[in-house]
Amino acid sequence: MRPLVLTENYPPDRGGMAQSCDRIVRSLRAAGLDVDVAHLGRRAVRPLVERQERGLLLAAPADEDPAHATQLLWNEVARLPHRPSHVVAFGGAAPVLAAPAFAAWLGVPLVTLLRGNDFDTGLFSLRRGWALRDALGRSAAVATVSRDHQRKVAALFPAADVRYVPNGIDPAEWSLAPHDLDRAVRWRAEHVGEGRRVLGMFGHLKRKKGGAFLLDALRRAGVEGKLHLLVVGEAEPEMLAHLASIESTVPFTHVPFVDRFELLPWYAACDGVVVPSLYDGLPNVLLEAGALGVPAVASTAGGMADLLESVEAGLTFPPGDLHECRRALAAFATLPDGQLRTMGERLRGTILRGFRHDQEAARYRALLAETAGRVPRPAPADVLTES
Repeated sequence: MRPLVLTENYPPDRGGMAQSCDRIVRSLRAAGLDVDVAHLGRRAVRPLVERQERGLLLAAPADEDPAHATQLLWNEVARLPHRPSHVVAFGGAAPVLAAPAFAAWLGVPLVTLLRGNDFDTGLFSLRRGWALRDALGRSAAVATVSRDHQRKVAALFPAADVRYVPNGIDPAEWSLAPHDLDRAVRWRAEHVGEGRRVLGMFGHLKRKKGGAFLLDALRRAGVEGKLHLLVVGEAEPEMLAHLASIESTVPFTHVPFVDRFELLPWYAACDGVVVPSLYDGLPNVLLEAGALGVPAVASTAGGMADLLESVEAGLTFPPGDLHECRRALAAFATLPDGQLRTMGERLRGTILRGFRHDQEAARYRALLAETAGRVPRPAPADVLTES
């Protein structure tokens, strides 16, 4: 087997999707599989073909004209000295659009990896919905990071082979060194008021990710004098103004985007992390913080329910339920320290048992083995097409 992964999220691009794609590719290669990556890169400056350990990287700049970049990638794929065993669409609009064509032209099975919002928003997009349905209908297998998405895809495409493959994490990469703990202690001493717990929100603070919803809930949760909000990542101007409006209730610190491993002292500074998503897959932040024993206040959107609900490893609320979110925030602010620590330890144990990167790679490898050699599927007759 030698799959070709088509993606628009891969280093040097930043963000959780790029981290996930890189983790999956590295884990499959470490498990002995050759994997080629075709990257529609936002930060690429020119087309390139680069030899990597156990695979090739084919890249084309996609900022100005994704359709042009995709054709450039196809030219490189067509010149490969070998035929890929699969075409794997790693989420995103462009890969989902292009991968069915690549797979059909190569005569190999298509595997589509859905990454949460790709399905939630793509399905109902008048512009992109037809492409998503086409890819799902043509796929030899579809992998989702949540059981909720697995059920939804299977209901729409009863003939589809839909697998649940949750995100994983390498525990060796997420451990706290003494200097991480020292930085966390110093920051808290300088910025956090006496007796306040630190609630961390990591990632892009924006309305669509539940940012405004969370800030409204904090204003109304009755937690005055009890919490300090730490926001690490980019923030929409609207959200920064919203943050300023609640500062008298919940003081906050905003830290601009930091690279992945610079997050460790910020996680260490938190008593808990909050993920208020209105819809989602399985966010890396939940696994990263959880692997460090930091408990979560999170909605039950997507794969967060799979991780948190069954083991009572966090304070959860239904997506968009303001009343229940306020209740969870108030509980976080008032629970005894020992109970919070127990929640964090329980979450860490759950992640180490069932959400490791090597388990994730083994599940993907099994999926590839079981679909190898399947004849590419034609588009179902009921797939929506553009008018």
